[in-house]
Amino acid sequence: MKRFNILLVFFVLSFGCLAQENQKESSVDGTQYKVFGEDFNGSGYVSTEKMTEKYNGMNAADSLQVKMKATVTDVCRVKGCWMKLQLQDGNETMVRFKDYGFFMPFDVVGKEVIVNGTAFVEAMSVDDQKHYAKDAGMSESEIAKIKEPKKIFGFEADGVLMSK
Repeated sequence: MKRFNILLVFFVLSFGCLAQENQKESSVDGTQYKVFGEDFNGSGYVSTEKMTEKYNGMNAADSLQVKMKATVTDVCRVKGCWMKLQLQDGNETMVRFKDYGFFMPFDVVGKEVIVNGTAFVEAMSVDDQKHYAKDAGMSESEIAKIKEPKKIFGFEADGVLMSK
């Protein structure tokens, strides 16, 4: 039994190393990126300035297929299942990943990413805001201050390019 456990650990570690070696990479404008989710051509992205303008012109339930380049400001501390990107004027967009098909590493905060997918505007409920605040590690007193739904800029990404 002991030999079986040792072999099992060996195979798990080997598979993990192979998975890391198989990480896809992409190059956009001379910058190297790691690929998460679906691989896509990163050129033709919009800036945070343009994306902020687009979001401000949208109403709840509107959506737009787009590629956007921005800096990550926060990531889910539980498993990397969402991240926030910096827009203009102190705004952020909440990025979730299509069908939970992939997750981002915890060290993505501060890095530049290009996301590909659907931008949308929604009204986020108080319960959802509290859930995400808890995932982000906010204190109970900060979470208790959340009392009203708010208009948020959302994004469902099917692929992310993260700068190396």
